[in-house]
Amino acid sequence: MTPVYTPPVQTFAPTSLLRAQTVRVAFLDVDGVLTDGRLYFSEHGEALKCFHTQDGLGLKLLQRVGITPVVISGRDSPALRQRLQALGLEHAHLGQEDKHPAAEAVLRQLGLDWSQAAAMGDDWPDLPLMRRACFSCAPADAHAEVRALAHHITQRRGGEGAVRECCDLLLQASAQYARLFQTYLI
Repeated sequence: MTPVYTPPVQTFAPTSLLRAQTVRVAFLDVDGVLTDGRLYFSEHGEALKCFHTQDGLGLKLLQRVGITPVVISGRDSPALRQRLQALGLEHAHLGQEDKHPAAEAVLRQLGLDWSQAAAMGDDWPDLPLMRRACFSCAPADAHAEVRALAHHITQRRGGEGAVRECCDLLLQASAQYARLFQTYLI
């Protein structure tokens, strides 16, 4: 049986896709972006995190098309390190209150510049990266000032698939989304 082409249904604004075409690295915050932003602590004081599986697949798909996901977070925790390791993310800078120096170091290491960077954040500490990146994204529940400055605001909230939506947009902008989608239909 010959596979039948099934076109993707998800679409994004042409202006967002055009702006994101050059992206080769995506900087991501954790709390409020990869998680819902709430802080959970066990009875022993260990920080607990809840991650969305769709976000994880989105990050893996980015890697498959040559877009490097980079996590830069003001916090660090064993739960976060375990999730990043499970996703195979090579670039993570944790416990970074000032995220800009870490992002600059990654850009130098990858031989890229801000015109090839996307940034996704939800609060004021993320703004230095979002303002420099050629494409910025914020979850639906991001702080009002962050949403006002983002190029794209997701329909989903942080920790509830917002990162996947951003990844899908980047995949469409790179003209790889439809091809990847078809590989899952076979």
